[in-house]
Amino acid sequence: MSRPPVSIRDVASKAGVSVGTVSNVLNRPDIVAESTRRRVLDAIRDLGFVRNESARHLRVGHSRTVGLVVLDVANPFFTDVARGVEDAASDAGLAVILCNSDDDPAKESRYLDLLEEQRVQGILITPVTAINDRLEHVRRRGTPIVLLDRMATDDTQCSVAVNDVLGGELAIGHLLSQGHEYLAFVGGPFTIRQVQDRHQGAVQAMRAAGQDAGELRTVESSALNVAAGRDAAARLLGTRPRPTAVFCANDLLALGVLQEMTRRGVRIPKEFAIVGYDDIDFAAAAAVPLTSVRQPRQLLGRTAAELLIEEVTEDSSHQHRQVVFDPELVVRDSSDRTIGRLPRRRRPGNKGVTATPYPA
Repeated sequence: MSRPPVSIRDVASKAGVSVGTVSNVLNRPDIVAESTRRRVLDAIRDLGFVRNESARHLRVGHSRTVGLVVLDVANPFFTDVARGVEDAASDAGLAVILCNSDDDPAKESRYLDLLEEQRVQGILITPVTAINDRLEHVRRRGTPIVLLDRMATDDTQCSVAVNDVLGGELAIGHLLSQGHEYLAFVGGPFTIRQVQDRHQGAVQAMRAAGQDAGELRTVESSALNVAAGRDAAARLLGTRPRPTAVFCANDLLALGVLQEMTRRGVRIPKEFAIVGYDDIDFAAAAAVPLTSVRQPRQLLGRTAAELLIEEVTEDSSHQHRQVVFDPELVVRDSSDRTIGRLPRRRRPGNKGVTATPYPA
């Protein structure tokens, strides 16, 4: 038969102190005399006492956790983002509750309910759709929310994102510089803001080069994964005129396109060039190393978590910030056999972005 858990009263009795003194040792050790603190800690060790966090939550009103809601934890991009979040949370003595919305608004809403019930100190989220009333309702009830990989629409909350429009421009600009005229974009569903922005950047690059943006063949995928990429490649092969290059909204789609094209004997990049987005580790390790638009994945997560922790600890003195990182193009074999450095491009409001040659 298992023994009942050791209580704080058991610790107090063994150490010869009050329950309040034990509580102070656990929560405010600096106000307890060193000799008394040592007796209490010895009793905790000897008895094997473990703090009851659930009871502590009831007293202080929140847990030592933050929530992280992402679109798809199977996507290595979000795995790296989560690592950055965890690093910052760990530094602050917090744990992370990871939730996977699966691009499903209903599932996202259920997780928001759960995280509120768990009294998390705050929530980091990549929303499935546009900023909605559900998120605002959570904020109004007192749980801080920082948008992750999504720009805030105003200055009333913190957000950390990447300039995805610029990323789309870099990708298509590179393919145009390689002499491609028949281009395609693969991404979806288009309810995801990142997909919309990357497509917008692609269209803007076409227009800036004097090309008809209507000639950019767009294939909306059902998901942002390898299987959807393979399906998109099959659809592209059936079109006339067949595109000679594609920009994919993420690397998983691009890897799927690469797999299907290779399976069908299409030579990469001689007959067909591919550019992905995110620059996950698998991009450089692919059979044909993948050109990709690089995002600072772990830095995104760490920065968002640090903003959330600042908001929680500073409270009314906190100043909301909207942090936007510029992406960079990393050129590899899937789009350019010469592997040269592209010229620096400048846009109003940023310091310019350089395409980095492989290896990177």
